[in-house]
Amino acid sequence: MTEPLGRRERKKAQTRQALADAALRLFLERGYDQVGVKDVADAADVSVTTLFKHFPSKEALVFDQEDDIEAALVAAVRDRPAGQTILDALRQHVLPAGGRPRDPEMATFVELVENTPALRDYAHRMWMRHEAALARVIAEEIGAPEDDLTCAALARFALEIRNLTRGHPDPRRAGDALFTLLDRGWSALHPNT
Repeated sequence: MTEPLGRRERKKAQTRQALADAALRLFLERGYDQVGVKDVADAADVSVTTLFKHFPSKEALVFDQEDDIEAALVAAVRDRPAGQTILDALRQHVLPAGGRPRDPEMATFVELVENTPALRDYAHRMWMRHEAALARVIAEEIGAPEDDLTCAALARFALEIRNLTRGHPDPRRAGDALFTLLDRGWSALHPNT
């Protein structure tokens, strides 16, 4: 059971959320490049110094759930159903279900990121920062040493598939083809994983 947050932690979480909400609202209304960090701080009624205590950069304001993303990625491997391979679990988690997101707010967010080079690049770097955690859980799942090079390679290549398929007319099909390629090599080294 999680212990309730103290007042100070709740205030920090509220400030962080207010900043993220204000940033996203302003970026969607005016465009990312037309909004400065001072605009975001003013909209959230905090100082620029406070903004930077919560977010290291302007781009980070848009991606306030990074820890959740890593936890979900690790859980996709660790909590996969019995009989599902690591590659199939990653394929299911990494590849888009098909087409644009159905939720209009999510579709607008995805469009903002895809159409803003700074955000697109930051999203890619952020996604790839999870490589080490993913490699560790893969190694753990197959009983390999934590620094196993094949696990590190699988983590890197699986995560990179999102970037490789960006802009492809059918990203799901292209991603499936790349996961099939990975699966052939991985299965040769680690059958039944």
